[in-house]
Amino acid sequence: MNERGKSDSPVVPAKPPNNAASAVAEVVEGRGLAEGNAASKTRPGHRAGPDASTALDRVRHVARKDRQARFTALLHHVDVERLRAAYRALNPRAAVGVDDVTWRDYGQDLEGNLQDLCRRVHRGSYRAKPSRRAYIAKADGRLRPLGIAALEDKIVQRAVVEVLNAVYETDFLGFSYGFRPGRGPHDALDALAVGVTRKKVNWVLDADIRDFFTSLDQGWLSKFCEHRIADRRVLRLIGKWLGAGVIEDGEWSNSMQGTPQGASASPLLANVYLHYVLDLWAHQWRRRHAHGDVVIVRYADDFVVGFEHERDARRFLADLRERLAKFKLELAEDKTRLIEFGRHAARRRQARGLGRPETFDFLGFTHTCAKTRNGRFMLKRITIAKRMRAKLRGLKDELKRRRHQPIPDQGRWLASVVRGHLAYYAVPGNTDAVAAFRTQATRHWHRALRRRSQRTRLNWERMNRIATRWLPPARPMHPWPSTRFDARTQGRSPVR
Repeated sequence: MNERGKSDSPVVPAKPPNNAASAVAEVVEGRGLAEGNAASKTRPGHRAGPDASTALDRVRHVARKDRQARFTALLHHVDVERLRAAYRALNPRAAVGVDDVTWRDYGQDLEGNLQDLCRRVHRGSYRAKPSRRAYIAKADGRLRPLGIAALEDKIVQRAVVEVLNAVYETDFLGFSYGFRPGRGPHDALDALAVGVTRKKVNWVLDADIRDFFTSLDQGWLSKFCEHRIADRRVLRLIGKWLGAGVIEDGEWSNSMQGTPQGASASPLLANVYLHYVLDLWAHQWRRRHAHGDVVIVRYADDFVVGFEHERDARRFLADLRERLAKFKLELAEDKTRLIEFGRHAARRRQARGLGRPETFDFLGFTHTCAKTRNGRFMLKRITIAKRMRAKLRGLKDELKRRRHQPIPDQGRWLASVVRGHLAYYAVPGNTDAVAAFRTQATRHWHRALRRRSQRTRLNWERMNRIATRWLPPARPMHPWPSTRFDARTQGRSPVR
């Protein structure tokens, strides 16, 4: 299938599994789960062709068996079938790139277009188009730059990423959760909650890499990719995407560093970069230098590290800054904090005459030290207040725009918004916050409906009946973190 050579890439041995049924995050977050994900077959259907599992299973097997293998023949896996699956997996309503080709336009002659695209990819005449620059508002008021790729670039990138995932999913460590098959933000939140509650965590480092997607060094990224990928055609494709540049206000500019945030290939390339820069280094650091427990959870460029000892935490932070600087990265100091946190934090701070333990934000939740009804420590997660306020402001403006629509039309739209909010934020312990969101959404709806007419008779009794009719109730939609985490790490995960 593939010719293989040897690479000089560092290989970290897998952490030995814990045979206990209640395995803690420190142990289970190692290689075990990642290998389980990689070993899973790609299911045919919406995201893969009918023969995709057979073809990529061979790649997974070689990648898992030989951690230093370099793959010299991968592009042949990018065939018309895989390109077709990539096209169907795209969002039909996504913004168009510089080519102004929509998903539906391309589908008018889908087979002909895909056949032509496949031929151009394999004979080397495919050319990546520049990304179209767009901006979205961030929670702190700044603008996040996005690169919107042309439709054919999206298709090729998604197909190539599926092939490369067969290699890299066997390499990525268990505490890496961002943009990986079968993993999501709630898996990272579960791992963090279990690690903090089951391990001896007394200090937490909440870290964020400054402008990571626009700052990563393309030269280092190319070297990291070559550790595993020796197919020059695939490497040239990656180089074309990185060097295509950006068009903003009709002007083209070269992108000498970074990878366009929003492109299909960017999440995988970012994970490859951080795998070699951060993950392998952090995994080795805690094995060689830590004097106590260390728990790591990373989601893209946002990561949290828990420590048993303060001296470990401070040494790790100093060494981390030095490590990132070698690869032209730096921490965002305004978003990076080392705080006392954990089951003993409240008691110890009270003994020193200090206030309540500080909190930290991660993946949309503010994490606080709390207690259960029987007095035991509990990590409580609450919706970040400024995010909820921003979402309610947008909801209020949209309700004003829709207020003259029929109530059933408004109800169906608002119900979808509330359901989406509950689907993410309705975790155990956060019922008050999601109930407050639903209540405020109802108030904004009531105000918008009353302004439809000066002679309205919409009182709160009738409004509550309307809200009960259309809006879902605020109740937990997720299990407790330990329940889901244990299910995943004991072989009952849906990705297996």
